[in-house]
Amino acid sequence: MNTVINGESLLDLIQGQHSELILVDTRSFAEYARGHIPGAINIDLMHFHWFDTSTVGILQFEKQMGLLLNYLGINPSNQVIFYDNISGPNASRGVWLLNYFSHLDSFMLDGGFEIWSKLKYPVEMKTNQYSHSTFNFHTNRTILADLDYVKNCVDKNSQDVVIIDCRSQAEYNGSVARAFHRGHIPKSVNVDWSNNLSNEKFSKFDALARLYSFISKETEVITYCQGGYRAANTYLALKQLGYPNVRMYLGSWGEWGNNPTLPVELN
Repeated sequence: MNTVINGESLLDLIQGQHSELILVDTRSFAEYARGHIPGAINIDLMHFHWFDTSTVGILQFEKQMGLLLNYLGINPSNQVIFYDNISGPNASRGVWLLNYFSHLDSFMLDGGFEIWSKLKYPVEMKTNQYSHSTFNFHTNRTILADLDYVKNCVDKNSQDVVIIDCRSQAEYNGSVARAFHRGHIPKSVNVDWSNNLSNEKFSKFDALARLYSFISKETEVITYCQGGYRAANTYLALKQLGYPNVRMYLGSWGEWGNNPTLPVELN
């Protein structure tokens, strides 16, 4: 499954005036205002963390995110490109979000705005307006893990599931605490999301394949981080490699690590 688009291909789409293209700048508005890819609208996705994956919490998440996608003007016919400064967590979260709502014609600009700028492609500074839609999305819950799902995998000590902690080693081993608990979800394996990248872009296929060679394609993979952004980047990397069964734990450590009743490991 291809999850990224390169700058040259995006430039061709823009210059060809692709009428169904929606380009989403996921950086802060301050960065957007200093210059962005022509035609891009801006939404800083970092404002949309979600730490409640109870049944009610997921329903509320779906309602809020559905409204957000309608606010951005997304319809089934649109091709949607998200970009960050690099091939980063915000843009990854955007692609994962559209995948969750069964819209697969969505991609991350590989290398983001930094690569676009280095290539000296056109930039504009004017603010582009949203165009609202009323698209009724259908969710694909097979790519989301909630707290109960992850806890069940931990309790069963299932050998058919690999849980990847996409945070830094310091967060994983507990020397940096960003929740009530220090440490990580039991049995999870630490692969820092930044290892997915080389020079602001996704690493080449062979390098990514070596990074995740300890996981067979038949294994289910659950990714998590602090808030479901770095984990979305690893979700995209694994889908790029052809892993068919990948879920992102939406609540991530922000939910698990702040629940005093749940088990954690330190090492």
